[in-house]
Amino acid sequence: MGRLSRRTFAMAALSTLATTGSAAADTGRAPVAAGRPRAVTEMRGVWLATVANRDWPSRPGLTAAQQRTELIAHLDTAVRDRLNTVIFQVRPTADALWPSPYEPWSQYLTGTQGVAPGWDPLKTAVEEAHVRGLQLHAWFNPYRIANNTDLTKLVASHPARKHPDWVVTYGGKLYYNPGLPQVRLFVENAILDAVRKYPVDAVHFDDYFYPYPVAGQTFDDDAAYDKYGGAFADRAAWRRDNIDRLIRETAARIKQIRPGTRFGVSPFGVWRNAATDPRGSDTTAGVQTYDDLCADTRKWVREGWIDYIVPQLYWLAQPLDQRVPANYSVLVPWWSEVARGSKTKLYIGEALYKAGDPAQPAAWQDPGELSRHLTLADAHPEVRGHVYFAAKEVAVDQIGAMARLVADHYQQPAKAPR
Repeated sequence: MGRLSRRTFAMAALSTLATTGSAAADTGRAPVAAGRPRAVTEMRGVWLATVANRDWPSRPGLTAAQQRTELIAHLDTAVRDRLNTVIFQVRPTADALWPSPYEPWSQYLTGTQGVAPGWDPLKTAVEEAHVRGLQLHAWFNPYRIANNTDLTKLVASHPARKHPDWVVTYGGKLYYNPGLPQVRLFVENAILDAVRKYPVDAVHFDDYFYPYPVAGQTFDDDAAYDKYGGAFADRAAWRRDNIDRLIRETAARIKQIRPGTRFGVSPFGVWRNAATDPRGSDTTAGVQTYDDLCADTRKWVREGWIDYIVPQLYWLAQPLDQRVPANYSVLVPWWSEVARGSKTKLYIGEALYKAGDPAQPAAWQDPGELSRHLTLADAHPEVRGHVYFAAKEVAVDQIGAMARLVADHYQQPAKAPR
């Protein structure tokens, strides 16, 4: 009850600020107009995660009516906070939240993989988002099959059961092998089925390509490398080419099937550390997407292969002389430089989920931290907006960080980019 009271209070304050224009006085900071004015068109997005029922549905096994009611509530919350885009996870684990001829219904709907929920969540999400003036970006995880290692837990008709040679077990999970051309074609076909059927505004990939490294374990793609990797200097170069092909081919096929639909990627926020590559960021992050996930995200931007990129900059905005592994204040300018002059739009992924989390450092207990992120990003014209992780935190807003951000930066609505 206390959380709801704080939210109600914060939103009442937001309404008052919008009327009186006194947000700057409330926050003790200069008004947004002192920097770059808020754009009439900018990304104001929220991720709506379905894997493990993170954001929606609240639990498996709800009735179709209950699931629909919860989904609509998330869309209405986005409208309330003057957001304009919902990034809806519709293929969390080699499954589907629409009737797909390629993959089974997701277990996160009914509790049992392959069982129809009695309605079409993606169709409803697109229709109801558009009625509310929201864009709906369909979010797909390309290679993750299951968060366990037991193939027999998958429904008997699952493609991974039919093609066990496509599967790699790693880090306690099952993955499709990105090095197999037949896997890449299958993944693209499964994704593009949704693009054919529904007027989604974008196709969205997250940060999972080759899996995050697990100490002491090897991703066993020896057979595929022996068969297909001969033209490459090493295995890492071959793996990056596999992911490059997925990106280029998906982009081309989206434009062929539904020309108005965009293609975006939300990678881990560090491409490479400067100590590894002079073109990299002044960071010492333990993960580098180029090396560890075999995803050359910088190239995708520079070559214009994707329409937008949303690096997940889930770190505090520290002073520039603060030596930390990764720093929002360092990475926003770095990504702005990467995007400058390219055809790829830059949005920033924001860690709303850390605001008020008692496990996080003291700065994340400050409701103004994320608002300061937007103020910092406003100094970089390449930044065309922000996306918040994730919908559950937007709805609950534990310490009023979202309400503070909306009061400081979103007093007026903005059109979503196209």
